[in-house]
Amino acid sequence: MKQVDDHNNAVVTSGSNRQVLAFGSDQDGARPTVMQVLPALVQGGVERTSVEIASAVGQAGGRCIVVSAGGPMEHDITRARAEHITLPVDSKNPLVMYANISRLARIIRDNNVDIVHARSRAPAWSAWAAAKQCGVPFLTTFHGTYSLGGHLKRRYNAIMTRGQRVIANSTFIAGHIRKNYGVPSAKLRIIHRGVDLDRFDARKVSAQRVVGLANDWRLEDGLPVIMLPGRLTRWKGQTVFIEAIAALGRKDIRCLMVGSDQGRSDYRKELEKLIASNGLNEVVRIIENCNDMPAAYMLTDVVVSASTDPEAFGRVIPEAQALGRPVIATDHGGARETVIQGETGWLVPPGDAPALTSAIEYVLTLDENARKELAKKSVANVREKFSKAAMCAKTLSVYDEILSENA
Repeated sequence: MKQVDDHNNAVVTSGSNRQVLAFGSDQDGARPTVMQVLPALVQGGVERTSVEIASAVGQAGGRCIVVSAGGPMEHDITRARAEHITLPVDSKNPLVMYANISRLARIIRDNNVDIVHARSRAPAWSAWAAAKQCGVPFLTTFHGTYSLGGHLKRRYNAIMTRGQRVIANSTFIAGHIRKNYGVPSAKLRIIHRGVDLDRFDARKVSAQRVVGLANDWRLEDGLPVIMLPGRLTRWKGQTVFIEAIAALGRKDIRCLMVGSDQGRSDYRKELEKLIASNGLNEVVRIIENCNDMPAAYMLTDVVVSASTDPEAFGRVIPEAQALGRPVIATDHGGARETVIQGETGWLVPPGDAPALTSAIEYVLTLDENARKELAKKSVANVREKFSKAAMCAKTLSVYDEILSENA
């Protein structure tokens, strides 16, 4: 399957959509093994994708080992019928990274690992050296742009280009890789992050779940709800969002910023102060955690992504679209691939609070028919282009390519 990069018209070839890996029917009966390496298993896009791929490998007849420093999502790895091995691969200490090479090499040899798949820079350095030492194929996934900095930082980042294949999780990221690291198109594979369409399906989200969440968050009946999901970090644009809501000048709405500060207590205090100084204490609320995001989206009238830096992909927007919710995102990065302007959502300039205000005002005026038509197009777009099933199938196909080349 070929995908065209709109940024510079280069063509990137991704794998086919076959559901079964070639190594799923290995003639000698051995179970091929994929080892994914990532820093830790806290909540996040990298971690969720790793769990989904681990499950897909098992379903295809393979075996998956996940190596990380551990975290609350370890139980998700177990539930995916994969294996987790704890190592300090999250460390950027050169001595620890060096020690991890022999530790990973031992895991590769002891478990007859067939492919090493690295998903972050620090563990990638150790995993690359271990794979090379053991003569095992190595590939990477670029999950972000990474700050370029000077020569040393660029060289540190470049480990993510040393894979036999380099997976980019959006066309935007593929363009970034080619432009800044000179990776040839033939080596790149674009595989968009996928939405779990079984979980993010409006038909499967009960009214009881939505009402229960609204009660937990003390949301009054009949008031429009505007939500910005995402961890509390400056580049996610919470300050721009608050400024945009203040400019609306309405008290008959409720606005939710759903996400943990992950230890950024000073930034959370800054946001709380900004809310108070704009007289929005009754309007804007910070929700620390949410264990039922499908229900959260369903009780929302407008879902906003206000990131001031480009999202590599940005799962919030397609998740909301899969449920038929109106979305507003900033006009850069992966959002340009997931939002069809005026048809499945709206794009506004990054950091432009007045533009965000105008977009929110417009979406809140949509009548029922307009919202239904928007929902229909949004759901169809996500199901066609951004499903978890497609992401997993294309990733397994890349594994298939690599194993065939190294047979």
